Amino acid sequence: MGRIAKGAIPSPNIWNNPRTYELENRAVDPERRADAALAEIRPLTGAVVLDIGCGTGFHLPSFADVAREVVGVEPHGDLAALAVRRCASLPNVSVRAGSAQALPLPDASVDVAVARWAYFFGPGCEPGLIELSRVVRRGGAAFVIDLDATRGAFGRWFSRTVPTYSTRAVEDFWTRQGWQRRPLDLRMVFDRRADLEAVLRIEFTPEVADQAIAETPGLEIAYPNVLRWKCY
Repeated sequence: MGRIAKGAIPSPNIWNNPRTYELENRAVDPERRADAALAEIRPLTGAVVLDIGCGTGFHLPSFADVAREVVGVEPHGDLAALAVRRCASLPNVSVRAGSAQALPLPDASVDVAVARWAYFFGPGCEPGLIELSRVVRRGGAAFVIDLDATRGAFGRWFSRTVPTYSTRAVEDFWTRQGWQRRPLDLRMVFDRRADLEAVLRIEFTPEVADQAIAETPGLEIAYPNVLRWKCY
């Protein structure tokens, strides 16, 4: 395993199964509703965009299509190396090793920061919020996209897998921090049944994954998310 940035919070799904997580990334949100909602609040055109916890860099090329500059930050060395390889032909993209709690960027250097299913899960992420306040310049915005555990079968499966997760505590935390929220009704759409089942097995405990597979016919999964944001 490559070097891990100090303070990084392990992400078992992608850290342990990057190939299967790639299938998940490809399946999620084919209509790109999350990107549209984000751009409606703060357009990325001509911006300096920061992707926090960029993993293997799946979203970096789409950001690069419209942004002036894109920086991916990833704490897992092996994943960061894959992101570098993925974006080798994109001159406006760079990937840096680092964590959300210690972003390797100068003060007031970013227009838009995005964290998608990475680090900013509620109580305990205050150090990362402080870093966002440092690196996002005036007129910029920060976005957090995360699972909405209060809704749907996916939320129920997640709650069974992580019983210590308190949706009330998470919502209270973001309210106190002054962030806004918008529900996102996303979905995952797979080409093969085996891929759908493999993704469910990296997201949930074996028992819950078996139940999720039994409850999910076909090739599609409803995936309720929430978009949170703060303007600076």
